[in-house]
This record gives sequence, structure tokens and C-alpha cells, in this order.
Amino acid sequence: MNAVVAWTRRFTLWQGILLAILALGLWATVTRFAGGLGAATHLSDAFPWGLWIGFDVLVGVGLAAGAFVVAATVHVFRIERYESIARPAVLTAFLGYLLVIVALMFDLGRPYRIWHPLVMWNPHSVMFEVAWCVTLYTAVLALEFSPLLFERFGWKVPLAAIRRVYVPLVIVGVLLSTLHQSSLGTLYVIVPGKLHGLWYSPLLPIFFFISAVAAGLAMTIFESFMSWRAFGRRLEGDVLRGLARIIVVMLGVYLAWRVEDLVGRGALGLAFQLTPESVMFWGEMVLGVLVPMVLFAIRRVRRSDQGLFFAAILTILGFIVNRLNVSITGMTASSGVSYVPSWMEFAVTLMIVGLGFVLFRMAVQYLPVFPAGEPAGESKRGRSAPHPAADAAFHPTLGRGVLVALWVLLAVGAVGVGYGTYHANGSAAAAATAAAAAPAIAPAVAHELRLPAPYTFPTAVESPGPVTFDHETHAAVGDPGEPACAPCHQGLFRLGAPGVPVAGELTYERIHEGDLCASCHDGEHAFAIADDCGNCHRM
Repeated sequence: MNAVVAWTRRFTLWQGILLAILALGLWATVTRFAGGLGAATHLSDAFPWGLWIGFDVLVGVGLAAGAFVVAATVHVFRIERYESIARPAVLTAFLGYLLVIVALMFDLGRPYRIWHPLVMWNPHSVMFEVAWCVTLYTAVLALEFSPLLFERFGWKVPLAAIRRVYVPLVIVGVLLSTLHQSSLGTLYVIVPGKLHGLWYSPLLPIFFFISAVAAGLAMTIFESFMSWRAFGRRLEGDVLRGLARIIVVMLGVYLAWRVEDLVGRGALGLAFQLTPESVMFWGEMVLGVLVPMVLFAIRRVRRSDQGLFFAAILTILGFIVNRLNVSITGMTASSGVSYVPSWMEFAVTLMIVGLGFVLFRMAVQYLPVFPAGEPAGESKRGRSAPHPAADAAFHPTLGRGVLVALWVLLAVGAVGVGYGTYHANGSAAAAATAAAAAPAIAPAVAHELRLPAPYTFPTAVESPGPVTFDHETHAAVGDPGEPACAPCHQGLFRLGAPGVPVAGELTYERIHEGDLCASCHDGEHAFAIADDCGNCHRM
């Protein structure tokens, strides 16, 4: 009886919430594998990739990027000041990749065939490359993680063997992680006719890589403070401040490149249209990139526990919103359907996140993740004493007013993101209903499309009259169930920027030389451009 009372007193609110999440996740797991995807999710043929891909895979892989950055810094470039964070970063990445594989088992229609890419090769597929890189990098992370087990059980022979090949392992891990972090972006480069113009870009692989590096380092800061709260073991201040400076650079490069890309593609104007997509875009860029970049750049914030923690959370949340924007928000308009994850999808995702926290806590508790016997604030470089110059000013907190302002900003951003998500799905559903009632479109096509309004191209002075493109008449040209969107939006005109070519400018010469509109209007597939000006120009 006394043991039960003592256990009850140690049982906390957070432990109760975790148990509830695990119970709901277990129920959702049974439902998913017993009844299939349709019984547990709101996925459909029109929207086959949802929360389990957008969050569990894209976010999970990205947040583990801190491992290859830190491991290369410590073991390849020999910058030993970051040695104290190498093992926690590798642990986070290893657990992250294991849980990504678990999440894939939920999303695959036939999870027992997950091994097929390893023996049924398709080197022309982006997903084949991602599958192999994730598999190999998980194996590399397992080897990088193995010294913790060998040290724990005192296995000196395998420990000595793995240490001899550790640097080559790190180099291989860097190459593999670089490949598949960027290849996840390549998955969406091949859908120019579906992804919204605010996110579609040929540079998506580079954007995915840069943002993953920033988010992975922010995750390292986040987990260091969580470990401090749980175990009283925190990394020394100068290490965290060094990570913060690197994040500022990565976010700055990412922001500049994203803006330059939007301007170069002629898609910047989409950000200033009041649409659900633009709301989500500004939430991602302001709260997840610009604000944390400014916070990390402020010296007082970098020297504050609360400031570093808050800026790291914003960076991580911005990264999460970006991946969800690419995988869900940016794909909603072209799908023409409304997708809101079911409670079981949320339950499985939260269960996987909860398992990650549990496994990390167990690893830190029973394995030498942190240097044994070192108080918080010391490193191997100076075990005898901490560094007063580095840590003397690390502990002051931010003012109460500043903290309140930051939390209000975060709340406003959360409301804005919620607004964008709700209206994105609402507008997709309304558009699908309207399209279903439109008589000009084949019934098999109507419920799948959300067609834009007719678009009138800019008129030059010497033009015989304006040219208006009607999406309804052109979409109805294809076979039933196969609307003719691809001929224009896969290589000719951008999906999210009306009238803007994928490459180059829209000119009279290009069209009359057989490019752009004349690709179809060639006299064989449709009337020729030169037949009668009145076919296109309305006098």
C-alpha cells in the first residue's frame, strides 16, 4: 500500500498526458492495421499524402539533421568545443530515423513490402534514392550510436574497432544525409502542376537542405534544455551560443535565397494576395525564419536560457510549418478536395513523438550520452573548471514584458496558421462543390478540380486585342477523368503564377515560333496560332 501511495505521488500530470496519448495511439494503430488506411485516415486518391508523410517523415528526417552537422564539425573538422553535443545529436538522429521508419509502416498501403526498394531497383525514381539513403544512414547512425552501448557494457574490443572507423563513418553519414535531405525536396520538384507557386521551385532540394540544417541545430538547443530540466545536465553556454550564431547564418541564407527565388520566378506577388496560402506562407517566414533569426542575433537573447529556448522553438515550429505547407497547404488547391487529418492520424503522430521522448529519456538515464561526472556547464576540454568568461553572463533571464510579448506573438502566429489551414480546406471544399455544378466540365472531372477564373493576358500596344484563357474549356478537352492540365503546367506555364512561363518571358516571338500556347495550337492538336487572329484575340 505504501509503495502504491509513493508511486502515485511521483506520478505527474505530464506522465498522465503521455499515457493517454500512448493509449489513443495504440487504439488508432489497431484500427489502422485491422481496417486499413480508409478506416483510420481522411486520405483519398485525390490527396494520398497527408499528416503521416508531411510531419512524421518530412519533419522527422529534417529535425535529425543536427547529427551530421555536429558529427562532421567534431570528428572531421576537429572543432572539439562542440564535442559535448555530438552524442546527444547522434542519439536524437538515430531515434528520429527509427521512428520515421515506424511512421512509414503506418502510411504504406502494404507495409510488409517496405523492403521492396532494396531488391527491386528503380534508379530513375526519386523515392528509390530516398529509401536507400534513409536505410543506409540509419545503419550508419546505429554504428555511430554503438559506442554508447559498448561503453555501458564494458565491451572494449568492439569499442576499439568502431573507434578506428568512426571518422569514415561520419563522412559517409554526411554524404548520405546531404543526399536524402535534399531529395525529399526533389519529391515535390516533379509536381510543378500541383504544388502552389509560393513553394514550388527548382531550388526546393537546396531549400530543404538549408532549412534542415538550421532546424537540426535548433533541435540540439531544444533537447539540451529539456535534458537540463529532466537530469540537471546542460551544455555549456558558449557551445549553445555558437550554435545560435550558425543558425542565424543558415536562416539568413535561406531567407535571402527564398526571396530571390520568388522574385526570379515572378511569384512574389502571390505572397501579397489575401489567400489561405499567403497567410500560411507569412506565418512560416515571419515566425519561423525572420523572428528567430533576429532573436538569435541579439546578444542578450543568446546569453539567456529563456531567449535561446524560445528562439529554438520558433525555428523548429517554422520548419514544421514549412514542411506541412509544402506537403499539405501547397497541394490542397490542385487536389480540389478538403483534407483535415482524422483524430487517429493525430493520435498516431503524437504517439510516435511521445515514444521519441520516452526513448531519449531512457537512453540518457542508462547510457553515457553525457560525459559521466561532469556538472552542467563543463566539457571535456576543461573538466577541472567551467569557463567563467563564457558562462558568467549566460544565466540572466529576459524581462517579463519581453517574454509576454514573445508568447503573444507566438499565439498570434498560431491563430494565423489555424486560420490559413481552416480556410484553405474550406475554400477547397467550396471550389469542389462549385466545380461539380459547372455544366462545362465532364462529371468525372468536376469533383476533382478547383479551376481558377479566366485569365486575361497583358495586352501590348500593337496587339489586335486581349487574349483570355478559359480554364473550363481547356480542362474539358481531355478524356473524362483525365483533365488536360498537364500539357500547360508541366514545363510551360507556372501553376501558381497566372500567365507566367516556367522559363523566360511571354513574348509574341516565342508563341509564333511554336512555343508556349503554340505547343498545342499547331494546327494538328488544336487550331493553329496563325489561322485567324480572332480565334484568340477578341477585338
